Amino acid sequence: MKSFEAVVFDMDGVIFDSEKAVMDCWIELSKKYNIPDIEGPYLACTGTNAAKTREIMLEAYGDDFPYDRYAKEASVMYHERYDGGRLPMKKGVVELLTFLSDNNKKIALASSTKRKTVIDQLRDAGILSFFDTVVTGDMVEKSKPAPDIFLKACEEIGVEPAKAYAIEDSYNGIRSAYRGNLRPIMVPDLLPETEEMKELAETVLTDLYEVNEYLRDERA
Repeated sequence: MKSFEAVVFDMDGVIFDSEKAVMDCWIELSKKYNIPDIEGPYLACTGTNAAKTREIMLEAYGDDFPYDRYAKEASVMYHERYDGGRLPMKKGVVELLTFLSDNNKKIALASSTKRKTVIDQLRDAGILSFFDTVVTGDMVEKSKPAPDIFLKACEEIGVEPAKAYAIEDSYNGIRSAYRGNLRPIMVPDLLPETEEMKELAETVLTDLYEVNEYLRDERA
């Protein structure tokens, strides 16, 4: 097994297939309100908190864009569809969490999403008990790509960042983990790997089953 003490997970796009779920809601709204080219600005928001997302959308569509109203409508749509344990999990999540728990590794979550949503979704999926700590976007001043959220997660579990892996799907998430001196693993979701991501990440893997195999590798 590789030498490490903890794994810090992102949530959206890593544990849950929620990035696509949210984007589908925004695409539906874009058709309803004739919002052009929504995919580009939406993908630019991946891995950021609510405040940064709002900023990106206003930059894309202008200060008079009724972002708050649209975001509320998208949120209602999303929760109506996926609350209560209906949000699909990524394959290999439970197996990886079980492996880490069985081997006494610390497990943390570092998500830009607001705390209530994170806790509710983890609880509804039956996996909240795996996590030693949950750090969310409303608990730190600077969102990803700043390293604050990963550093806080490591601090709360008492593990040096260099002894922790970070599993991320977004560019901002990988940048955040790298700047915090964690060992980033990229598992691409909506955004493909880039040359920058290959340089910043320790490895790029297809899914959490591959992450499980990677962490079990005795050759480390």
